[in-house]
Amino acid sequence: MERKKVGKSDVEISAIGLGTTTFGREIDEDTAFKIMDYALDNGITFFDTAEAYGGGNAFENRKSSYGTTDIREKSMEMSSSELIIGRWMKQRGTRNEVEICTKISGGRGKAEEIRSSIDASLQRLGTDYIDIYKIHAPDVNTPISETLSELTNQVALGKTRTIGGSNYNQKQISEMLESAKANRFKRFEIMQPNYSLAVPDAEIEVFPICTEEEIAITPYSPLGAGFLTGKYIRGDRESIPKGTRMDVAPGHIDIYFNDRSFNIVDKLKLKSDELGIPITQLAMAWVMSNKSVTSALAGAKSPAHLENAINAYNMKLDDDLRNQMSSWE
Repeated sequence: MERKKVGKSDVEISAIGLGTTTFGREIDEDTAFKIMDYALDNGITFFDTAEAYGGGNAFENRKSSYGTTDIREKSMEMSSSELIIGRWMKQRGTRNEVEICTKISGGRGKAEEIRSSIDASLQRLGTDYIDIYKIHAPDVNTPISETLSELTNQVALGKTRTIGGSNYNQKQISEMLESAKANRFKRFEIMQPNYSLAVPDAEIEVFPICTEEEIAITPYSPLGAGFLTGKYIRGDRESIPKGTRMDVAPGHIDIYFNDRSFNIVDKLKLKSDELGIPITQLAMAWVMSNKSVTSALAGAKSPAHLENAINAYNMKLDDDLRNQMSSWE
């Protein structure tokens, strides 16, 4: 599989990334191991995780936000994604065969928070370095200069090879670049926006500045957190299939349950039937065919889901079809 540079850094990643938010949440450890084995065997070496990805984290978030106390997760382990990846790398001896990206939780950009969080992630992953370390979402209460200063220190200490951000808008990216240049700090070499047919805004909000500044783009949720699989019913927020992303993380419902998104699913189904291509493959191919995308993150609950991502990558969606899909409303 093609490998691409992460911005102006010396890190290279595979053109498909494995999103691991499901590890310990929707899937158990044995299944996660099989998925990582399959990924590595098929040239997918870029693994994306975060300290916030965990069965226990999902339970606590749902409890605090919705008052639910029923257990929907496979594990109650906090930060289970990092821990499972760490155990897999130790058992398989694969640390030097993969590029690991992890993140400090959103809104935590203070120097002391970064220092403690990166050390905790290193311990859970069982490694002495992280290839890419990201801020999961901007900390609007902390100057970006403080965040970049400490991240620059972490690069100098060898705890991470390069740095980046997730869920930043164009203005925040510009502020980051200005601060990095003015203070001679390391800049973000990679950005991770939400991007799919259901949420295409990053094409206008994030892609242009990243392309101009040679910042890698690794979008998440190319299937709209599973929404674009067509498993949900228009207007029905109650009959959510058990074990799905919307079930364990109901906050996604507010993002995707709207008329435009359901219209997109209807058109996807029609085009899928017309072309004889699985709806999930078609939706993912649309994301991967954007020339600004460095690596698309594919979440998986089975090796078959990664096979779908590989098929989407290999189909090379033509420009006419992509433009037609981009015009859907």
